[in-house]
Amino acid sequence: MSNFYIVATPIGNMGDITLRAIETLKNVDLILCEDTRQTKKLLDKYNINKLTMSYPSDDVAEKNSRQSNKLDKIFAFLEEGKDLALVSDAGTPGISDPGAMLVSKIKERFDLSPSPSPNLGEGGRRPGEVNVIPIPGPSAVITALSASGLPTHEFTFLGFLPHKKGRETLFKEIALAKRTFAFYESPHRILKTLESLVKFCPEKKVCLARELTKIYEEFKTGSPREVLEYLEKNKEKQRGEFTVIVS
Repeated sequence: MSNFYIVATPIGNMGDITLRAIETLKNVDLILCEDTRQTKKLLDKYNINKLTMSYPSDDVAEKNSRQSNKLDKIFAFLEEGKDLALVSDAGTPGISDPGAMLVSKIKERFDLSPSPSPNLGEGGRRPGEVNVIPIPGPSAVITALSASGLPTHEFTFLGFLPHKKGRETLFKEIALAKRTFAFYESPHRILKTLESLVKFCPEKKVCLARELTKIYEEFKTGSPREVLEYLEKNKEKQRGEFTVIVS
C-alpha cells in the first residue's frame, strides 16, 4: 500500500514548516512540486535530498499529452508501492493552489472506499490501494483571518477573484452578505479591487494583509476608501501578495 501525502509548506518564513512535514519529506520516495526550483530552496534549507518532479497543473493535464504522461508516471510510482509527497510553492496544496486535480485523479484511479468483499485481502482493501494523508500547516487565508480582528466564526473564501466575468456580481454579493469574505488578490489588481469595494461596499470594514510571514508583513484595517487611499499614498505598499478580508 502506498501513501500519498499532501504537505503544507511555508507561505513566506521558512521557519513555519512543521516537524511532521520535514520528517515526511525526508522519508518519501518522490516529492511532487508545483515548481521544482522553488521547492529546492526549502529542501536545501532542511538538508532533504530527494527525487523531485513537477506535477500537472489543474487546468491543462487532460489537454496536454506531456502533462498526461506525468500523470501516468505518478500512477506507476504509486502502483509500485512508492510513497509520494505533494507540495505547492507555498501553503497548502489544493487551496487556491495547484494539486486538487491530482488528488481527485488519484482517488478516482485507486478506489479508497473499503470493500466488504472477503476476496480483497485484509480489511477488504484492494491491492495497490493508496492512502491519501494530509500533513497540515500554513495557509495564507487562515493566517490572515486569525490576525485580522474581524469576525471569523463564519466566513466565505473566494480564492482568487475572476479577472472580468463575474467580478461585479461577487462584489454585490459581498455588499449584501452578513458573513465575512476572504480572497486573494494580485498587486496588479489590488487598487481596482479596492475601488470596487468603495463602490459596492463603502460601509464595510476591510483588513488588507500583505506579504504574510515575510519581512514586510503588514495589516491595514479600515473602510474600503481608507485602505485604498493608504495604498495610493504609499505606492511601495502596492507590491507583494495580498489577502483581503471584508467583514
